[in-house]
Amino acid sequence: MRVDHVVYAAENDGARATAGRLAEQLGVAAVDGGVHPRFGTRNVILPLLGDRYLEVVEVLDHPASDKAPFGQVVRARSLAGGGWLGWVVSVEDITKQEQRLGRESVTGNRHRPDGVELRWKQLGVKGLQSDPQLPFFIEWDKDVPHPSSGGVTQVALRSLEIAGDPERVRDWVGVDEDYVPADVEFNFIAPRGNPGILSVTFETPSGPVTV
Repeated sequence: MRVDHVVYAAENDGARATAGRLAEQLGVAAVDGGVHPRFGTRNVILPLLGDRYLEVVEVLDHPASDKAPFGQVVRARSLAGGGWLGWVVSVEDITKQEQRLGRESVTGNRHRPDGVELRWKQLGVKGLQSDPQLPFFIEWDKDVPHPSSGGVTQVALRSLEIAGDPERVRDWVGVDEDYVPADVEFNFIAPRGNPGILSVTFETPSGPVTV
């Protein structure tokens, strides 16, 4: 179990423009990701070191975006001006999370502009929808490349600041209270309003950058 990526909902001018601003801040080239047909969304990827990435996502004018929870949360966050939407934990076998949480995963896919199809299973977007401090889970198809492999990068994910309750998050993720993530720092503060990601810090060749 590890932090796989962080998700940023597009601002008013769309995913490409939003990703362009973030890419300039971090000093990394943005990569078009493609459309999520099942969710009615599309994304732009900012590759990070360590098989991680920053995903900038926008909702499409498509019936799926009204039905799929992921499309719903993206639309709501973008309509509020955009910004940090959530974080995602990758697992080797998502059936363990299905059994533990009593929920079924859904399949997802997208075709990159180079024609490569990425496939995965995900679980827990409704948890994020009701409590934005919570991550959702993803199991990548082992026969496809990780999205971070789509570009060159010298930028790493370093820490997340979250308005929320660490005990609630540990319970949702399924780890003990003494569990310490190996290479990503978490800072929790008491919410003053809605819970969720407040900021993310990246290590760049020019020093740390907090978004």
